[in-house]
Amino acid sequence: MKIEQIYTGCLAHAAYYLESNGEAAIFDPLREIEPYLQRAAKSNAQIKYVFETHFHADFVSGHLDLASKTGAKIVFGPTAKPGYDAITAEDNQVFKVGDYSVKVLHTPGHTMESTTYLLMDENGKEHGIISGDTLFIGDVGRPDLAQHVIADLTEEKLAGHLYDSLRNKIMPLSDDLIVYPNHGAGSACGKNMSKETTDTLGHQKLVNYALNPALTKEEFIKEILTGLTPPPGYFPQNVLMNIKGYESFDEVKKRGTQALSPRAFDAAANETEALVLDTREAQKFSEGFIPNSINIGIDGNFATWVGTLIPDIKQQILLITDPGREEEVVTRMARVGYDYCIGYLEGGFEAWKNAGMEVDSIQRVSAEELADILAKAPETAVFDVRKKSEYFSEHVVEAENAPLDYVNESMLLIPKDKTVYVHCAAGYRSMIFTSILRARGYDNLIDVNGGFKAIKESSKFNLTDYVCPTTML
Repeated sequence: MKIEQIYTGCLAHAAYYLESNGEAAIFDPLREIEPYLQRAAKSNAQIKYVFETHFHADFVSGHLDLASKTGAKIVFGPTAKPGYDAITAEDNQVFKVGDYSVKVLHTPGHTMESTTYLLMDENGKEHGIISGDTLFIGDVGRPDLAQHVIADLTEEKLAGHLYDSLRNKIMPLSDDLIVYPNHGAGSACGKNMSKETTDTLGHQKLVNYALNPALTKEEFIKEILTGLTPPPGYFPQNVLMNIKGYESFDEVKKRGTQALSPRAFDAAANETEALVLDTREAQKFSEGFIPNSINIGIDGNFATWVGTLIPDIKQQILLITDPGREEEVVTRMARVGYDYCIGYLEGGFEAWKNAGMEVDSIQRVSAEELADILAKAPETAVFDVRKKSEYFSEHVVEAENAPLDYVNESMLLIPKDKTVYVHCAAGYRSMIFTSILRARGYDNLIDVNGGFKAIKESSKFNLTDYVCPTTML
């Protein structure tokens, strides 16, 4: 069977391209559709359908633009009520893509419209399932996201539906079927996903905790809900965009890639309520940046942190990027619904500096310098902005935890009347944290270059400088 996974690592997202006899289908496409158009053109195939496994929360799908540009029909599973022209399929309905068949299996649980698509080849042999967020490799989709859109859909109700879907629709299928999920490790849509992006259903029945046949429904619900952390704030907003529709990505890209001179950029920043977002890497940013700008580096988990830290997807944004990366940044923001970039600084930060505009900087110290400071003044304030789970695993004895993902609460822990040293795992998140607080009037934060990784590798720290809370009990 001719099926290809198109994987995007920064979102841990998998779309799928299915082709037979000159016809193609795309499953769960990302916002920018050019890769799918190019793939179909390469084989001289016509995209006939765009299948959606559910209304996604962690990204804005490209289904509307694909349908507009190709004439393809959008297909959702039962109970879906999109605000645009689409096919709402019936359970067990079959669609033809060339000589292949795609069978609809309604599998509510992650969301109520969640659907798994069973793929059959030209001979009618079952090949695999495109499982969306119903079944991952090593995990299943979290059942608490729909509650943030429809209050009556409690996580317990959805978990119960998911139990039934897995037992009645998925587990009876043949062991040799290949599982093609929508996400891999790193996605916030599950809690225990494997780094593998496909597997056989038979192997998953053996190793996936959620497919343990011995689990009662009550035990399953408890197991699946244990350990869930709050989803990023942009998730419900992405769901609504996917349900109601959105502006063409072409228009979003055109608006966001408007080049602005330093003077025009400064005027736009002063005349609007735009957030100034600097996407350069942390070291470059620390050496010089536009006052009050926020640093979220494009080469990290950029889209996820944009979605976590910028609460309103309609927030106007002005960009500073490395020259030539403007379109990439606009694209990656649009993937998660941030469509209101209104331009970028032409020539980047160097153009701003060369124009004689005001600049700011953030001091950084090495792990060795931090060790010397702590040796002389053990009471020095050190804050670790990694997630609580990372901090509890192992941390510097003197450090307090102030997670970046809860920055509004964490900033309340930071004293304004003394110097504070901030670190994360390797320096990416700590610079985000420090830049946000600098923009809010905290001028006393110093970043630790290289973060906890550098601290552990430094000869000036030793094992007694770290602690894991469980070893203290």
